[in-house]
Amino acid sequence: MTLSSLALSRAAFSGSAAVREAAFPCAEFFPQENGFAPLVLRTQIGSDALARELLLDAALGSARRARTSELFRTGRLPAHGLALSATHGGELVGTVRLWNVDAGGRPALLLGPLAVSQTHRSLGIGAALMNMAIARARALGHDAILLVGDAAYYQRFGFSPEPTKALDLPGPVERARFLALELAPGALAGAAGLVIPTGTMERPLGRARPRAQIRPRAKRAQAA
Repeated sequence: MTLSSLALSRAAFSGSAAVREAAFPCAEFFPQENGFAPLVLRTQIGSDALARELLLDAALGSARRARTSELFRTGRLPAHGLALSATHGGELVGTVRLWNVDAGGRPALLLGPLAVSQTHRSLGIGAALMNMAIARARALGHDAILLVGDAAYYQRFGFSPEPTKALDLPGPVERARFLALELAPGALAGAAGLVIPTGTMERPLGRARPRAQIRPRAKRAQAA
């Protein structure tokens, strides 16, 4: 049975103590009572990858890969500690990730995509993921978050198009959907120019370590 069949309100999520303690690595919204599995927010793990991609395709369509914001994610790792999953009974039902960028000379994060499975919408899971992501970003010392999305939805979290007026993305984007949240007052004041990705590049599977890295490790092992 899914959470949607429990007819739980959005307020049950947004008012949860788990959301208020969003800096913790894991938060259970519903205890395992009456036979129902708990809904859990946690850091993403490697085994989430396939389920996450299938969820994103179902929620956003395969055309998502052609969006401008996808240029910041392809071949890069998310910002440390800022890839989150929502699971219910072991099934991945929500996802959000944030990525390191340079916003006109200022370090920032780019959020997205945020997605929730069709069977678990209207329960506030998206809002819970957003609240946890913002709280973690602030706790980790980040100063600003950018995103491209529906202003009517994201303004509840403090996002606005004002801080991005002098910023540009490397591709087409609707200016009204290019939003930002300053976690530190004035973090984007005076920021102007192109937003570019700065996150760590992924290492291809099976790629051998350079010998310059292998040899010192071998010597240390022999010395031990």
